Amino acid sequence: MTIAAGLCSITFRTLSSDDVIALAVRAGAHGIEWGADVHAAAGGDAAVAGLGARTRDAGLAVVSYGSYLGMARSSDDQIDAVLDSAEALGAPMVRIWAELGVTPVSRADERRRVTEHTAALVDRVAERGLVATLEFHPGTLTESASSTSELLEAVGRTELRTHWQPDPSLAPETALDELAQITPHLAHLHVFAWGAGGIEDRWPLADGAALWAPALELADREGAPVPGGRYALCEYVRDDDPEQFVADVRALRSWIDDIDHGRQ
Repeated sequence: MTIAAGLCSITFRTLSSDDVIALAVRAGAHGIEWGADVHAAAGGDAAVAGLGARTRDAGLAVVSYGSYLGMARSSDDQIDAVLDSAEALGAPMVRIWAELGVTPVSRADERRRVTEHTAALVDRVAERGLVATLEFHPGTLTESASSTSELLEAVGRTELRTHWQPDPSLAPETALDELAQITPHLAHLHVFAWGAGGIEDRWPLADGAALWAPALELADREGAPVPGGRYALCEYVRDDDPEQFVADVRALRSWIDDIDHGRQ
């Protein structure tokens, strides 16, 4: 199996880290991307190291450290604190951002500044023996596949990857075209089913089968290899409901099983 079901811990910010682990295990997930905002604070202290150990003891992978580096300008101390926590967790990958508010239509000097800062972050991450991956997000230079590809080319670091998540305003076939453009640089997938209302219009993941069944197959077939394997990480479930997450993982695993059966 080259894609595994997982969880972004920010989906359940109100739960303790141990409750997040227990829920992931109960749902049948295989890994967690731990967020830096609540569950795994920057700084690399003993609590973060313990969280990584408890995650692995539960049979789950620490897939990535979901940092917010790059969302705004980051100082050297802020970068070091994030990377200390990534190492303490035992995460192989650090999610970084392109600066929020600088988009493909921003002034050239702003885009150049973000590109240079992104390149510097990638180098700092690589110095620790870790992989940097971009958050694929509206309102940034990674708001579309074409703008993300432009940023990747401008940064010029072959080790840089990008996550991918769908724009809920796009039809499934258009979203799949977007995914196809960035598969050579793909890290992991952030998985959700939303209506046109976005984050306030969340659906059961099973309702997103028209997108996610072929998206998983495309990522499996065309995506660049990822150390430790690729994860489809559930994010922002309907009503922030743990039971909805359990149902969503069930749907996700059924699509992954179909891919695996197709290989046999």
